[in-house]
Amino acid sequence: MDDTIKHVASPLARQTLLDSDLTRPVAGGRPIPLLPWVQVIKIGGRSIMDRGHQAILPIVDELRALLPEHRMLILTGAGIRARHLYSVGLDLGLPVGSLQPLAASEAGQNGHILGCLLAPEGVSYIEHPTIASQLAIHLSASRAVVGSAFPPYHHHEFPNSRIPLHRADTGAFLLADALGAAGLTIVEDVDGVYTDDPNGPEGKKAQLLREASLADLAKLKGTLPFDPALLEVMANARHIERVQVVNGLVPGRLTAALGGQHVGSIIRTGARPA
Repeated sequence: MDDTIKHVASPLARQTLLDSDLTRPVAGGRPIPLLPWVQVIKIGGRSIMDRGHQAILPIVDELRALLPEHRMLILTGAGIRARHLYSVGLDLGLPVGSLQPLAASEAGQNGHILGCLLAPEGVSYIEHPTIASQLAIHLSASRAVVGSAFPPYHHHEFPNSRIPLHRADTGAFLLADALGAAGLTIVEDVDGVYTDDPNGPEGKKAQLLREASLADLAKLKGTLPFDPALLEVMANARHIERVQVVNGLVPGRLTAALGGQHVGSIIRTGARPA
């Protein structure tokens, strides 16, 4: 019998995957976009969903009007209830990996709310495993679906912080970039990114940044309207070249953003044009 070991020819067969110089020729190519026609929209939990019907219903009407023109993956963040969960969990001494799924549960609840309000249009809420494996068929059957924006790190969340670093904004970007989506729009309660918190004590001095790069934002000392970890994942983007942050409390801003207009703050990522 021939007991010679048989090898599968591969450029990575005899290389260490930890050496970027060796893997770059193989892994450095641009991956194919899976769903280049989908628009990913992240709806803020604290900024939009916590405000109740006065903020939610106009956004729902705007999303409903956008259905004939766009196919959308609508992702929701967590709000004040997640912050309460963080407070109780920290008081109990829970690790960060246990806090992450607790906050993610509220993001899912917000998604269920939007899914119910858009149900007459055939839109429904789907869980993470379905988004991962069956999103294409759901978006073939319906013009939009709703999901949670929290990444499913859960107990695998990075333990270098007591509060989970990877929250809704980061999760929405990771998903949009993995899908090779047409774009990502983050819907908040401010007109975009400011040099300082416009709702803080120094709000009068805050200036709106209509366009900024990662390097520009890294220099800011003020509060950003999204997760700080988002800057890190943006630097490694492969598809999404820019993200626009818009004010969801102003009717028509989301529609204009999906139409290609500059109506908020545009952030340039580390992705290079194809």
